[in-house]
Amino acid sequence: MKNVTRKLMKKSAAGIAAAALALIVGVATPPEARADDAYAKSQLYARSQLKVMSDYLASQKAISFGFDANYEVVTTDQQKLALASSGKITLNRPDKIHATRSGGFADIEMLFDGKTLTLLGKTANLYTQVDAPGTLDHLVDELREKYNRPLPGADLLLSNVYDVLMADVIDAKDLGSGVIGGVECDHLAFRTKEVDWQIWIAQGKRPYPCRYVITTKLVDQAPQYSIQIRDWKTGSKVASDDFAFKNPTNAKKIDMKDLPDTGDMPEQFATGGTQ
Repeated sequence: MKNVTRKLMKKSAAGIAAAALALIVGVATPPEARADDAYAKSQLYARSQLKVMSDYLASQKAISFGFDANYEVVTTDQQKLALASSGKITLNRPDKIHATRSGGFADIEMLFDGKTLTLLGKTANLYTQVDAPGTLDHLVDELREKYNRPLPGADLLLSNVYDVLMADVIDAKDLGSGVIGGVECDHLAFRTKEVDWQIWIAQGKRPYPCRYVITTKLVDQAPQYSIQIRDWKTGSKVASDDFAFKNPTNAKKIDMKDLPDTGDMPEQFATGGTQ
């Protein structure tokens, strides 16, 4: 009986020692290490999900979607104002796009057939055309750098979204789930030295961007540009379009520099203006 008791006591002591050792190991793991591990996983997930979205977008030859955009400006008397617009974009990779954008001061239609870019100001019934042969990537750069008329959500239309967006990123975070327009999304946040940006990516087999927000850190009051996407379609569900300008309203042709109200801001909000 004594031998049995000793054996039970030894086993009990061994179990207590093992539990104590496990407790010591758990306590000995510094909170900083656990936080660092969680942060690393968050960074990795954010980057990997953005890459999944980028690969999905690049694989789609035909895409169409509607959008609602807000462009914030800060006036000289420090009032922040949001300029709202809506539109639709249809594209066929690698070199065709049809885009519309309407707001309180502009009603614009843009067509590109791989060779010629056409911009139509519907309110003034004026249009301009320029030669711009090349891919959609080339067109996005031309509109942004040469003509200062960027496409809505231009970053998301490129063939290499991940490489472009991640070029200057110094921090990435997975913020969990969010719901945009009734669609459950992965909510990701990224930082560069000049801007912070967030993106909501639809979960599931169609990881398309549902919302994209850019916050400027170098301007007082940190104005934002945001675009929310709806009615996402790809492949055979995209309505056919020949991307050629037909001029059904007999619009007058003018030079690009003379085409009014095609930017994100009306004239009274232009840089250096009085408003």
